[in-house]
Amino acid sequence: MENYQKYLDPRTLAKLQGLEVRARSIVEGYVSGVHRSPFHGFSIEFAEHREYVPGDDLRYVDWKVYGKTDKIYLKQFEEETNLVCYLVLDASESMSYQSEAAALSKLEYAKCVGAALAYLVLQQQDSIGLVTFDRQIRSLVRASSNPSHLRPILHVLEESAGERKTSTGPIFHELAERLKKRGVVIILSDLFDDVAPMMAGLKHLRHRRHDVIVMHVLDPWELDFPFRSTTLFKGLEEYPQVLTDPRSLRKAYLTEINRFQREVKRGCRANNADYVLLRTDQPLDVALSSYLSKRMVHVR
Repeated sequence: MENYQKYLDPRTLAKLQGLEVRARSIVEGYVSGVHRSPFHGFSIEFAEHREYVPGDDLRYVDWKVYGKTDKIYLKQFEEETNLVCYLVLDASESMSYQSEAAALSKLEYAKCVGAALAYLVLQQQDSIGLVTFDRQIRSLVRASSNPSHLRPILHVLEESAGERKTSTGPIFHELAERLKKRGVVIILSDLFDDVAPMMAGLKHLRHRRHDVIVMHVLDPWELDFPFRSTTLFKGLEEYPQVLTDPRSLRKAYLTEINRFQREVKRGCRANNADYVLLRTDQPLDVALSSYLSKRMVHVR
């Protein structure tokens, strides 16, 4: 699969066998899959009765119930459906950071996570789509369950490069309007942006009844700040570079990064979105299998 194979390590995929990406609640869909649809049809499987409302199709009236109760009720039926999953990848400049402690940059790590998730979703015969963004949406690959759909997903991942400043809040608002079919939205980002507008955008996605998973991708040195000697810190996303003694900053920096992470986690929890911290020095299969296995148990 050309150069895309680097995102799909067979050993990693082998360790993820048996795991599934599941929705926490019923989702919209149209073809056979492993999830139950909230839409109701006429000839699938009986679900429940509901009272007649003027304008309803009289073909669905349960006349036996009417004969017994003198009240008009409609039969409703469920149909099997597929999950729709949207990968939302932050391809802004800060995602290009890579320390000596990590084998991959945050962006490359996120691409590998996205590729593995796309593979899993297609393996379970569900639909996967992809959005990449920085300060604006750069690409939007429609959702499909066709196994060949993995190729365009990997192509867009390969082409995505961290070059610009990010703008998460407006992007999430835009996606809430553009992603019409309810599904699982998996955000892969370092989330380096103002928390309040970011969470407002997240709330909009939840208002649209998407199931949201926030995968917070961070380099270990961003979390641990192990610098000791005088260091020139390169500014990303239009921030200036700074030459300083990191030992004098370490305590304040760790306080700030921990506060930021707590605010993001609290915001996700308030919006009923899953929060997953992904350190880029953590083996990919360990990070994904730990989360997905817990989620599978939770949603059963």
